[in-house]
Amino acid sequence: MAQLIEGRAVAEKVYEELRGEIAQLRERGVTPGLAVVLVGDDPASRAYVRSKDKMCRELGLHSVKLELPAATTQEELLARVEVLNRDPAVHGILVQSPPPKHIDEGAIVRALDPAKDVDGFHPANVAKLALGDASGFVPCTPLGCQRLLVESGTQISGAHVVVLGRSMIVGKPMAMLLMQKGKQADATVTVVHSRTRNMQEITRSADIIIAAIGQAQFVKADHVREGAVVIDVGINRVDDASAQRGYRLVGDVAFDQVSPKAAAITPVPGGVGPMTIAMLMANTVKACRQQT
Repeated sequence: MAQLIEGRAVAEKVYEELRGEIAQLRERGVTPGLAVVLVGDDPASRAYVRSKDKMCRELGLHSVKLELPAATTQEELLARVEVLNRDPAVHGILVQSPPPKHIDEGAIVRALDPAKDVDGFHPANVAKLALGDASGFVPCTPLGCQRLLVESGTQISGAHVVVLGRSMIVGKPMAMLLMQKGKQADATVTVVHSRTRNMQEITRSADIIIAAIGQAQFVKADHVREGAVVIDVGINRVDDASAQRGYRLVGDVAFDQVSPKAAAITPVPGGVGPMTIAMLMANTVKACRQQT
């Protein structure tokens, strides 16, 4: 049976490291600050914002939680972002995705000060990732996936990694991150997606599979070779009458099928999810260090 790569345990290790860094910054009279902006009342987004705010407070960070009504205009949101850009107590800014349909999300991301873009989506930070410039910010989920691979003892250098999905949130930055030169990267990366031919043939050649395709239990046993390491980024609700809430959460990987073949695998929930928030906190502390 596969080794379980427990995201919560690795996230706790990240927090322990951050507590030391935060203490050093505070000795210099600086408290790292994160502002999270939520437009509208999407329940999942609200839950994410709550958990980010809670973790900020647990670590002793300065936390700004800005909840705006769904009717907030593009101009009003841009004005709020500009105020945060200029606020010296705020080192990181995150505008929770997705915003209401009338908001141009790309324009909001481009309005962020790249030095405070702790989500790593500003074009300047995307370019820095492509260039291997360590001063930029890498999106939190790919960064968390890389840390899970490192902490589980997985050999990344020289490995063939197959990333399922080509989003700007996970797929593309994940590929760029693992292609970098360095002991925690140096992988040969293939990206597959909904238009890929012979997908199973490609995924079966992978030493490491990172599934971020957004389809519940898409990756089956016949996608995976014996001894592969599987990182499941997906989180999907599936109806389940036997569950208390009427549904359960599953990943993009059919866990029961794949885990007997894999050398190591992340669970859903409890795998990649906790790491995303941990790396957001890490990016915020890094932003504070770089700005001060």
